[in-house]
Amino acid sequence: MDERLKKRIMMFYFAGVINAFLGVYVAIEGPAFLPAETVRWLALFFFGFALVDFWFPRVLKRKWKEAQERLNLQAASERK
Repeated sequence: MDERLKKRIMMFYFAGVINAFLGVYVAIEGPAFLPAETVRWLALFFFGFALVDFWFPRVLKRKWKEAQERLNLQAASERK
């Protein structure tokens, strides 16, 4: 796998961990200084982005594998 793609995937995972941590922090500490509705929306926002940050690397890996298979099939058909 291309090093740039690996780096991008690792950055998505890192951002997902940060977003999940911030969501937990807001959910635990938020009610002390924010209204309940704001806490819910902020926590939902952070958890939503954490889900996207963990889902998107799977999409990138799948598309990369499909592209590699296409290239391998194309190279095999050209050899014949």
